[in-house]
Amino acid sequence: MDLKVRGNYDVIVIGGGHAGLEAARAAARLLDGRGHVALITMDEAGIGRMSCNPAIGGLAKGQIVREIDAMGGLMGRAADASGIMFKMLNTSKGHAVRGPRAQCDKDAYALETQRLIGSVPGVDVLVARVDDLVVSAGRVVGVQLAAPPVRCEIDASMVDEYLGGGRPTSLFVKAARGEKKILHGSQVVLTTGTFLRGVMHTGPARTEGGRVGEGSASALSAVLQRLGFELGRLKTGTPPRLDRRTIDWSSLDAQHGDSPPLPFSDRSPDIMPSGLFPHLPQVECRMTATTPAIHEVIRANLDRAPMFTGDIEGRGPRYCPSIEDKVIRFADRESHLVFLEPEGLATNSVYPNGISTSLPLDVQHEMIRRLPGCERAEILQPGYAVEYDMVPAWQIDATGETKSLPGLFLAGQINGTTGYEEAGGQGLMAGVNAARRVMDQDPVRLGRDEAYIGVMMDDLVTKDPREPYRMFTSRAEHRLRLRADNASERLGGRAHQIGLLDEDHVRHREDAVAKRDRIEQAFDTVRIQGTLLRELAGRPDITVDQLRTHLPSDVCSIALDRAVVAQRYAGYLPRADAEAKRQAELENKPIPEWLDPAQVSGLRNEAVEVLQQFHPRTFGQASRLAGVNPTDLSLVALAVRRGPGDAPVSEGATT
Repeated sequence: MDLKVRGNYDVIVIGGGHAGLEAARAAARLLDGRGHVALITMDEAGIGRMSCNPAIGGLAKGQIVREIDAMGGLMGRAADASGIMFKMLNTSKGHAVRGPRAQCDKDAYALETQRLIGSVPGVDVLVARVDDLVVSAGRVVGVQLAAPPVRCEIDASMVDEYLGGGRPTSLFVKAARGEKKILHGSQVVLTTGTFLRGVMHTGPARTEGGRVGEGSASALSAVLQRLGFELGRLKTGTPPRLDRRTIDWSSLDAQHGDSPPLPFSDRSPDIMPSGLFPHLPQVECRMTATTPAIHEVIRANLDRAPMFTGDIEGRGPRYCPSIEDKVIRFADRESHLVFLEPEGLATNSVYPNGISTSLPLDVQHEMIRRLPGCERAEILQPGYAVEYDMVPAWQIDATGETKSLPGLFLAGQINGTTGYEEAGGQGLMAGVNAARRVMDQDPVRLGRDEAYIGVMMDDLVTKDPREPYRMFTSRAEHRLRLRADNASERLGGRAHQIGLLDEDHVRHREDAVAKRDRIEQAFDTVRIQGTLLRELAGRPDITVDQLRTHLPSDVCSIALDRAVVAQRYAGYLPRADAEAKRQAELENKPIPEWLDPAQVSGLRNEAVEVLQQFHPRTFGQASRLAGVNPTDLSLVALAVRRGPGDAPVSEGATT
């Protein structure tokens, strides 16, 4: 293939979903005028679209959103701007396991993400389909765009001028009819979501596509296989959407949001005087539940459910199963909760959270009509399962870059994850490291003690997924430190150092630090009946409002809340920090690429196979691989100390 086409971009991001948006923004911010980023999507209206539940955050997921925001990302700001019901989950437990969540107006969310990405300097949004990756000298150097064009028919001379090296004057790729064109980029980030050979199932009906009304990126599966990647097959699903006008809304129990709500982003405007945040009116959800009669309907129609007929090959998420899967797995349960969540202010569409299904439409109608409050409910869009290809993530590094093909990064559901938040976190890391590759800088990895994003990336590269990966607080051994309330304190400095924060964000962070310092100073100087305010702040029987009466009236409420939480966790952190420090030496000790596990004498066959499959980059990663024990690590450590070319380790050697 002729590769003399002059390159247009430094980083090419394929896919305009949650991973692609964060990747494009992060890469452009780091390049900061020294390079350009292309965000390629098959449909510009689909950028930021909420394919499933129109909500952001939740347990552990909310922490990821806060971390994305602390590192300059878009997701938290978009959720704040489009949120119509904010709620902090798990408030009966400690702050370490609480999670902020926002029900969003799905159309407003998509529009806000489109506005935000459009305001990022150095990002061009291109509408096209990518059919191939261009590889030269063992690394990715660009992408091949499909023909005929997805959009715009213009004179071929204009196409040559554009693709021959000129900067685009439009948001859209202009491709001459019948021709395939190469778009050159030194780094490529692939964020295909559920579109990689995506197939949607509703009963026996099968439709090619990654989500309803949209196509599939089928060609790229063959491309990845040709390039030597192992592919897997996973499944996810979505419930039918209901017409709110046909639901007996008033007969159902109301679920209210928090008042006042807490924003995700530290950069969002202050809480409104009315108590509403942000400017959109807040709504209520309603709660109903399945019944034994519904369960009988489902059991009677399992022979028509693709999951049970063998039509679906991939495994679905264990922690977010379809309703037919729930009925079989939890046969003793007589009901399952269903939350009726409005999808927006300008739509009558309601998302029945809890009854994802791929059963035929007539069965879905019968199920819905048996739900209390939904006896007359009409279905606006059937539920369906979507099956798609993924790349088992042991084939990537914790930076997001593939191990076998330099210049290619993977982020989002292509790595076997589920959820907008997990995708966004991966996209941020891939975008950061793609840009640093362009600038010939060392990669950035987040540790398990630094961020939930670090936990996720490490889990992905040390585990062989059998189901879509979902983040939980239980996965984070350092969760006492990885709270939602301190994300900006944990990661803001690192993000500033890397170059992820723009000037406004830096100023906002400096202002937040000053407000916090003012409170910390008061904690150490103000005494109440001889007791320092800091000591009182650490007592659970003292409320924040009681403390506030002894502070200046203009003290920042958010800063005070966070200072109090930090003080109440202060007694638990020294032991946790000592454990993190003990683990750090092993965690960060690199395993050289020259090491061949098969040449380490005494290493068990199982350990050799696992190490060859996963290629861990550090001893910390290797220690978490199933099949590698401490003795194996000792043998590998001795081999590393001996260096390449030395005599092989003798049988039974120890360190």
